[in-house]
Amino acid sequence: MKHTIYILTTLILVTACAPRMQSTDATYLDKAESMFALVWDKYRVPQYGLFAEHYPNDYKPNLDYFQDGTRTAQETSYLWPMSGVFSSVILLAEINPEKYTPYLDSMVVAVEKYYDDQRIPPGYQAYPVQFGQVDRYYDDNGLVGIDYIDSYAVTRNPLYLERARQVMTFIMSGWWDEYEGAVSWLEGHKDQKPACSNGKATVLSLKLYEATGEEQYLEQGKRFYNWMMKYLLDDSLHIIWNALLTEKGEVQKHAYTYNTGTMIQSAVRLYRLTGEKKYLDDARAMAEGSYKYYVKFTDGGTPYIADLPWFVTVLFRGYQELYEVDKDPKYINAIIQSADWAWEHARDHAGLVYKDWTGRTDESNQPKWLLDESCMIEIYTRAAMIRNMQK
Repeated sequence: MKHTIYILTTLILVTACAPRMQSTDATYLDKAESMFALVWDKYRVPQYGLFAEHYPNDYKPNLDYFQDGTRTAQETSYLWPMSGVFSSVILLAEINPEKYTPYLDSMVVAVEKYYDDQRIPPGYQAYPVQFGQVDRYYDDNGLVGIDYIDSYAVTRNPLYLERARQVMTFIMSGWWDEYEGAVSWLEGHKDQKPACSNGKATVLSLKLYEATGEEQYLEQGKRFYNWMMKYLLDDSLHIIWNALLTEKGEVQKHAYTYNTGTMIQSAVRLYRLTGEKKYLDDARAMAEGSYKYYVKFTDGGTPYIADLPWFVTVLFRGYQELYEVDKDPKYINAIIQSADWAWEHARDHAGLVYKDWTGRTDESNQPKWLLDESCMIEIYTRAAMIRNMQK
């Protein structure tokens, strides 16, 4: 209770300090705001201040994104999909703080419902603590940490910086020295060191350094970065593989877009922080490698990526940060054009976007996952920011 009161008090104190509205491309911002309104209306579970895993809300399938087996969807979502809403609200609050800072405040209260301080160090578990103690994932915590440090960048609320630091402490508690360090996926398990956990930890470390100027975070970010590039980078394809399977001593060669996305992001940030061109060279190589590996084209010439929409969104983050340095629109345009096509050809009667952005699969009557929809808010908001830069 004290924890929640502190959060609410601090939110009230800093709301007035939010930045002014930024200029953006109205077309894409309209799409983003339309998607946001849909997500808030269709997925919100008001009695908990949280969100449902799917729409319609009574759809309760088995979920397969846990290390320890499948689970049935519950009345509220697990942490990962909920964080997709949090990330999108932060971007909207950056553009229009007056309108969206209250929603950001609501998302902070929501994410704290996953905060487990009964285990040391404290961290965020996969499901709200009011429903019982469950697993804590290092990649989930990385998402929360990034959301908090991004919230701090938008609002300058010191509470958010504190929470991001605490998340980093939790992640580092999972560091172990076999294979030269890095962290696992699930707390208490040492069967793998995945790109998802370590890539997000890299991004969080570097953002913490940018916010604080504390060298420990820069050095930590470099350690994570160097580990990822040594163990999970494919030197010929220039993409990041999924995980080092520590019990087998081999790399799991599953190729998910977001793993390369976090490393493009990290490489660009390291270049900006250090001025060392090798990091920019890394970012360019991974951008081109991921483009060649992932981007396909329909018969009509529309680009698309056959991966989870949220995974593509994380790749888009990396492409955007590289674009801000290089001004080469090749990579960002591929994703924006794909999202444009989805808006016109891959939405259901409620306006929710299909998982398959090409629209070749009729998903009009299929339930829609929160993460697939919330990430579209971020996609269109980022597109609005980028198009404004290009004017």
